[in-house]
Amino acid sequence: MNRIVIVGHGMAGARLAAELHARRGDYKITVYGAERHRAYNRIMLSNLLAGRADELDVTLTEAAGHGIDVRSGLAVTAIEPATRTVRTADGTATEYDHLVLATGSRAVVPDLPGLTGVDGPAGLPDRVAVFRTLDDCRRILAAAAGARTALVLGGGLLGLEAARGLAARGLDVRVVHKVGQLMERQLDATASAVLARTLAGLGVGTELAAAAESVTATTDGVRLRLGDGRELDADLLVLACGVRPDTDLARRAGLRVGRGVMVDDRMATSDPHIWAIGDCAEHDGVVTGLVAPAWEQAQVLARVLAGDDPGARYRPLPTVTRLKAAGIDLAAMGDTRPGADGQTEELSFADPARGTYARLLIRDDRLTGAIMLGDNPAVGTVIQLFDRGGPVPADRRALLLGRAVGGTVAAPATSPALMPDAATVCQCNTVSKGALVRCWRAGARSVAEVVAATRATTGCGSCTDAVTGIVDWLSSVDSDVEVPA
Repeated sequence: MNRIVIVGHGMAGARLAAELHARRGDYKITVYGAERHRAYNRIMLSNLLAGRADELDVTLTEAAGHGIDVRSGLAVTAIEPATRTVRTADGTATEYDHLVLATGSRAVVPDLPGLTGVDGPAGLPDRVAVFRTLDDCRRILAAAAGARTALVLGGGLLGLEAARGLAARGLDVRVVHKVGQLMERQLDATASAVLARTLAGLGVGTELAAAAESVTATTDGVRLRLGDGRELDADLLVLACGVRPDTDLARRAGLRVGRGVMVDDRMATSDPHIWAIGDCAEHDGVVTGLVAPAWEQAQVLARVLAGDDPGARYRPLPTVTRLKAAGIDLAAMGDTRPGADGQTEELSFADPARGTYARLLIRDDRLTGAIMLGDNPAVGTVIQLFDRGGPVPADRRALLLGRAVGGTVAAPATSPALMPDAATVCQCNTVSKGALVRCWRAGARSVAEVVAATRATTGCGSCTDAVTGIVDWLSSVDSDVEVPA
């Protein structure tokens, strides 16, 4: 019997354990999780912060299964490759045949006066917190309970989600970002400006091109001093300054480490008995930090370790970044830099007053990049065209404006009956409409049963309404007509 040890009980580690368990191979699975909790959906923490979900809502139902030995609250402190052994904080030694690192990433604490020398989130002043884990979320909520104002340092994806969550609780929030535009890795300057205006309408102010110089925290509040000499006061400061792959164990074990633990197409490290997936893994020079690639890596590795498909290989798919916060709908994908060779078509439309912006980059009739901000009914169509590499409509305005132009319909089907079977409903888990229908035909008769069978909605949650609508449609037509295969 193969002994498989998984270090890390987050979204990647839990998914791998579930994938292995489903294959019922001849192995024993042990999962070590440094956090005390059951595995949870990190993407949904912004909903917890906003008060739109509770801790039970973000818990992963597949965190443990029959035959999986999950040891929560027990950190692995050392790997001994020569004896194929891991050692934990309580002195336990566990031997392995295959070791999988799913250690994720850690929040970056900026090296600022007032924070210098802080050893992780636990060492931060009482009114300062990072936004990464469930414990971080609890810390923020405890501080927010008696607060009226908050500062968020960092205008990337996590920072904006934290800011919107706190604003939803009634706090006056300001985002401080050292770069001149929000989410600069995904957005252009125009999209950033439209997003900033939308945020302002939701109670979130922005201070751009504002470098933090120092932090002063007392029992009464926090003061953030900026490089231009200004001082911003608040009851709470949330640090959202990026994350760093957690590679400490791998480095001390002598594995090859770049930005992350370096892996090949099978997710194998430089040690033939050790593998890595998720945020801690670096594949082909890329550390994704997104859930969909982590889950795809878990599936590939499960096929390899279970032996049912030893030739399985990880092939990265184009990724879509979604900002899901109440009142904001943003999708960014691909390369949105202007084409330098003049061969790339570029179309854009902005309506700042309505919080709408769309930008498409097209080459050889295929989407190479897009930004879709605001209420645009074409967003689903744009994402599907980008995912599949399908040809764009001859009249590009249909995608850009999200309405029929010149006979071309860009909006998605108004009824599930009109949706193509191959249409992807859940991007995080790559679940198509056809997969939902097949699940229904196999006996699932509720949203919960369909979710349990397909995992749709368990990523970012943005497809929940669509999945519910398809299940409602299936329920309504099932007694009258045969549901299409």
